[in-house]
Amino acid sequence: MSLIRYRLPLSLHHHHYRQLHISLPLPSAPTAGARKLVPFISMSTSSQETTTEEKQELLTQVFKYHNQTKHSFTNYARGPHGLDWANQPNPFRRYISAPLLPLLHPTPDDQDSPPYSSLFNSLPSPKSISKTTISQLFYNSLALSAWKTTGFSTWSLRVNPSSGNLHPTEAYIISPAIDSLSEHSFVAHYAPKEHALELRAQLPSGFFARCFPEGSFLIGLSSIFWREAWKYGERAFRYCNHDVGHAIAAVSMAAAGLGWDVRLLDGLGYEELEKLMGLDTFPKFSIPGRPVRGRMPEIEFEHPDCVLLVFPSGGVGFEVDYEKVKLALSEFQNLEWKGKPNMLSKEHICWDIIYRTAEAVKKGLTMTKELVSKPFRSSRMISESSYKGFNLSEVVRKRRSAVDMDSFTTMARETFYQMLLHCMPSGCGENGQKQRTQLALPFRALPWDSEVHAVLFVHRVVGLPNGLYFLVRNEDSFRELRTATRSEFKWVKPDGCPDDLPLYELARGDYRELSKRLSCHQDIASDGCFSLGMVAHLEPSLQERGAWMYPRLFWETGVLGQVLYLEAHAVGVSATGIGCFFDDPVHEILGLRGMKFQSLYHFTVGGPVLDERIMSLPAYPGPSVDA
Repeated sequence: MSLIRYRLPLSLHHHHYRQLHISLPLPSAPTAGARKLVPFISMSTSSQETTTEEKQELLTQVFKYHNQTKHSFTNYARGPHGLDWANQPNPFRRYISAPLLPLLHPTPDDQDSPPYSSLFNSLPSPKSISKTTISQLFYNSLALSAWKTTGFSTWSLRVNPSSGNLHPTEAYIISPAIDSLSEHSFVAHYAPKEHALELRAQLPSGFFARCFPEGSFLIGLSSIFWREAWKYGERAFRYCNHDVGHAIAAVSMAAAGLGWDVRLLDGLGYEELEKLMGLDTFPKFSIPGRPVRGRMPEIEFEHPDCVLLVFPSGGVGFEVDYEKVKLALSEFQNLEWKGKPNMLSKEHICWDIIYRTAEAVKKGLTMTKELVSKPFRSSRMISESSYKGFNLSEVVRKRRSAVDMDSFTTMARETFYQMLLHCMPSGCGENGQKQRTQLALPFRALPWDSEVHAVLFVHRVVGLPNGLYFLVRNEDSFRELRTATRSEFKWVKPDGCPDDLPLYELARGDYRELSKRLSCHQDIASDGCFSLGMVAHLEPSLQERGAWMYPRLFWETGVLGQVLYLEAHAVGVSATGIGCFFDDPVHEILGLRGMKFQSLYHFTVGGPVLDERIMSLPAYPGPSVDA
């Protein structure tokens, strides 16, 4: 059967996966009522209880998913035959009948917002938690940023990027009482279209005082896989986790502007995350034996991804006792959860491998105490003049995904190096300290050492030869990377490269056509100043930690991608994430074999082409009807 090739309609080009989607038709399936169901895979509540055999079974499922969802020159990962517009998911989750708590709308010229580039050097003095500051946090991280319209199509954009502009990521706040919002500790869902909180439950008194430091609160993130799978099929699980990473970085940057630090509480397990966000109230979804179509409202459940602790920066160190948190969460079973989740689509397609993999990567509770505060490490500044003087609010709210690159805009070498310095996890190297531990903004939110590197295709950087380069973001992997890649690569520092920037030239030449071919033949990968592929230390990371590390590698690529987005806009150009690329051909170019290193995400940075047919409208108040 021949492959189907089609371009996405104009109204869906405005997102950070401008994907030239090619897929095999969906295999014939039984009706929804006749589908064969299999139960959820059972998971232990503690990672220590998982046997070696069970751990290997989970890893086998993850590796099966990763290999089955690769694109190649001859075969694309399975996706829908076409876009089922009648069942396009609603991009806005609402909890019907839940009390709505409106947030404040900051003025467009917010004078309190610090200069964007200053945050990489130090954080401002922390502000107190209030309705004003919570409003500012959401406004600069997860809110709408604009509406777009052309012809009969109208759609919204958000501050946090999303593959396909589909926004599978939902957000919750779990907080102590806040004046003018709630007299009690509470859990609320963030409704971006309304820029408001939907109150879901009041928490037991003393919950925060027992478990978390004074002046702190939690932000929870979850994923609705169906929103992404509607368009991208089996590869959607990857894209959902990219988006989680973008959201983590978006929250971290917005919090930094308020003098707040952010830490992912990775000791919590899947069950604890469900309870914290009230997601264990969704109907349980049984996984079918193969892809099926039909009416499956339970497929719209939210998969809890992570919880972020937000707390004042610069304070004394403190620990989170996860056993104590688990004990406190036992009281949540008596909570009254308000609101019923709205339906997103009338009919669905279930790509079963997504849900099997989501089961395999569930993490158990880590029954330890964790020191969650860590020293702030500034990022190196070598070219302050590269930045255009924007404050944080201007950069994060005006960030857009370029639809096309103009193929002529160039970038100065110093600007290129400056952007890459802000992409380093450990910030400024001190006393020869290597890049490894994630201490710089916004990577400091992630509790593991960096596992993601970048291969760069340099096209239009003035003063730097065109060619193939490699950014080593964890220098412990340098020797392993050099051994694993092609023997003819040079691995030399380019001219003018700062000593503490581990960037290496591999080969010179014109890589424009190759970078285009590798990114699903998309011109946007070759028409910018540079493009890149994010290469993760995959199999060793999973073997060491467990299958639950798989989505976290995608989170790290999303955090890195968010930095590239913001840096690009801060220096006056644009960027676009690319989810469609040919996996193994990328590895072949580098000489990589096996699963040790795998490309997880592509990106391009350059001068954008603006489509004058599309009109921009303010985010708030937006139009009454959206497409």
